[in-house]
Amino acid sequence: MRPYNKLLLDNKAWAKERIEVDPDFFNRLSALQSPEFLWIGCSDSRVPANQITGTEPGEIFVHRNIANMVIHTDTNLFSVLDYAVTHLEVKHIIVCGHYGCGGVKAAMSNHDFNQILNMWLRNIKDVYRMYQAELDEIPDEEAKFARLTELNVKEQVIHLAKTSVVQRAWKKRQAPDLHGWVYGLKDGIINPIFEMKANSVIDPLYQYDDL
Repeated sequence: MRPYNKLLLDNKAWAKERIEVDPDFFNRLSALQSPEFLWIGCSDSRVPANQITGTEPGEIFVHRNIANMVIHTDTNLFSVLDYAVTHLEVKHIIVCGHYGCGGVKAAMSNHDFNQILNMWLRNIKDVYRMYQAELDEIPDEEAKFARLTELNVKEQVIHLAKTSVVQRAWKKRQAPDLHGWVYGLKDGIINPIFEMKANSVIDPLYQYDDL
């Protein structure tokens, strides 16, 4: 059996099991989408948002990319962000990284990963540069790797607060709150490392005065 055929068979088994447990499950799911959470996570296949949070389909609106980045020229991310915040009116945005992230590890090196990936990883290198004094004080490479992972998540949360999408929602409805989490591959536990409540103070340079 080809691997993709197994996926299709498993899908049928999953759908059948859901109907047996809850006959109205798919009717409810198809009628409405009103998640409270937007999840910006890493594309790593070991970090699925619903499974690690114990949530059901429909509860979390999800965007994933390499190393859970919030890059202001990424129209894919911003279309998701705008839809989630403006139309779904999510109450929380979670940026969730994970320890052992390959993207963060690659950004710590000086290797050439070819142009497209180099461009993406450059944004993580910028985080390293911002916190270089702190990171260079950490002698253990694994500890330094873990700390850069946390700092990268923190900076992506701050990037969210700099957007007109989030600031407009803060002004209109005092939401969403922003959260930075890091998931542990070795123990399955999420570590909250940073938070910005709605209407948090940010550098005036990034504040919009005409929303």
